[in-house]
Amino acid sequence: MNSKKSLPIGKLPSELLAPLLAQAPADDPRILLKPGIGLDCAVVDAGPMLFVYKSDPITFATDEIGWYLVQVNANDIATTGATPRWLLATLLLPEKQTTAELVEQISGQIYRACREIGVSVIGGHTEITFGLERPIVVGTMIGEVERERLITPRGARPGDRILLTKGVPIEATAILAREFPDRLRDVLSAEELDQARAFLHDPGISILREARIATQAGRVTAMHDPTEGGLAAALWELSQASGTSLYIDPGAVPVPALSARVCQAFGVKPLAAIASGALLLATPAADAPHIRRALEVEGITCAEIGEVEAGPAAVWQKTGVGREALPRPERDEIARVFEEIE
Repeated sequence: MNSKKSLPIGKLPSELLAPLLAQAPADDPRILLKPGIGLDCAVVDAGPMLFVYKSDPITFATDEIGWYLVQVNANDIATTGATPRWLLATLLLPEKQTTAELVEQISGQIYRACREIGVSVIGGHTEITFGLERPIVVGTMIGEVERERLITPRGARPGDRILLTKGVPIEATAILAREFPDRLRDVLSAEELDQARAFLHDPGISILREARIATQAGRVTAMHDPTEGGLAAALWELSQASGTSLYIDPGAVPVPALSARVCQAFGVKPLAAIASGALLLATPAADAPHIRRALEVEGITCAEIGEVEAGPAAVWQKTGVGREALPRPERDEIARVFEEIE
């Protein structure tokens, strides 16, 4: 990689991030899960319980940004089997555009979302920041889990089935409809546009409920929340974290009809767009039917999209002539849409 070349919007490329994370000082013996590709949370031994830590920003969305913040951080906590408990929130607000009303609005969104899931706000920081054109919020959430109930992306094993809830890309659908409604007015009816905007809440970007149902219904060896880079990036991250190969059938991946139309309007690939709201999980073959049934009884769609195989980290996809590597997104598909308005 050319070290002087400007990097694109979005997550750092894994080939740059992996060696950086490997250098991070994390020698405290109480650290049970250290930084790594596909490892979205840190886990620290706190005695009878384990503490799970997650930090994530909201950078694409502006509408309901405080609500987004709570959901995306809580989602990653939930993928470890932990219960979200505490949040620290940092608000960086644009100069010459920030009013008391804006600060109260974002804070109110955070507080309401936390109350809904039983999370306490324990601190953070708020400031008006030079050079910003839009608000950025960053959250650090802490959860707790019993030692024997901890789940990490390292747990996927050959023979496991790969399940996906709801479909993709729920979050991208909501963001594109909320941030760029004018580009959809010739494609969607007013009612459909409102429905796409409402994807934030229905089917919703929270996965707390399905993570709880899945872990109660059967054995879950790994869970992952597909955020930037969508399902495709999440599969590669899960593969690297677990040291296994994944084989998926793209045709089995649920893509809501409305999401497909929104993505088509922007030229966005559904499997590579930010996809919070879907839960990716691995489970032994014998448990997969029980988990799917438990989710569907609760009204949550769940599809089996592939399986875990032995071998080096890789993601393979089913094609008409056999299998081929699933391309790993260099960045999230909607990043290009935001670049177009600069």
